[in-house]
Amino acid sequence: MTFTPSTIVALLFIIMLLSIILSRAIRIVREWERIIVLRLGKFIGVKGPGLVVLIPFIDRGLVVDLRVASIDVPRQEVITRDNVTVTVDAVLYYRVVDPERAVLKVKDYHYAVALLAQTTLRDVIGQAELDELLTKREEINKRIQSIIDEITGSWGIKVVMVTLKTVELPESLVRAMAKQAEAERLRRARIIEAEAERTAAKILAEAAEIYEAHPIALRLRELQTYIDIAKEKNLILISESTTSRIAAETIGAALSVQSKVRESTSESSAKQGR
Repeated sequence: MTFTPSTIVALLFIIMLLSIILSRAIRIVREWERIIVLRLGKFIGVKGPGLVVLIPFIDRGLVVDLRVASIDVPRQEVITRDNVTVTVDAVLYYRVVDPERAVLKVKDYHYAVALLAQTTLRDVIGQAELDELLTKREEINKRIQSIIDEITGSWGIKVVMVTLKTVELPESLVRAMAKQAEAERLRRARIIEAEAERTAAKILAEAAEIYEAHPIALRLRELQTYIDIAKEKNLILISESTTSRIAAETIGAALSVQSKVRESTSESSAKQGR
């Protein structure tokens, strides 16, 4: 059997047409995806995961990802309730819980959620004071999440989490806060020092009363101080009793030598007289 060039061209055209039809008719939907089926523009149902067969050129399939997605809310300047200009940005995490509503109720739900997050962030920060923004960030995150989630619920979107990434303050305000923190640190240091001095004075007063009532205790304390100094300076201490004993022995030895010298002188004089 021979094929003419026109027959070969026709066969190639049929093969290409069948491949196009099959590519449109057979869709493989992964585990984290769902496909919205529209037949002649009318919603038919949500199918997947697995193998999904569509009618070529009649059915249209829109794939929706059910995994958690993130949105970076761009940096923007916001004036707080106490008239402080701050620069904030945030990140929002969401996922599609109802593919039908996410596709049919809103056009480009990802873009819509991003715009809603941006405006909600500005509104919530504008209603908060600076101190609240710095110390109660978790509460502000939950407040923003609650507001966005309430609106996106009708779109089939669930907001998982909202987190403020950075809160930048004006440079002048940062310097003022640094000075205030330094002043507070010095104040606390002085309080601690005063408390320590008061405690030390109280202990010294109690010790003075004890030494006054027990003089021997004061004497023992003096000796202990001498011992500590001797250990540190590598000295040898001689107590008063030892000093007196050594002085007495020295004086006795001197008197004995003097007596012997006198006796020797007397004997020499006697011999010369003879």
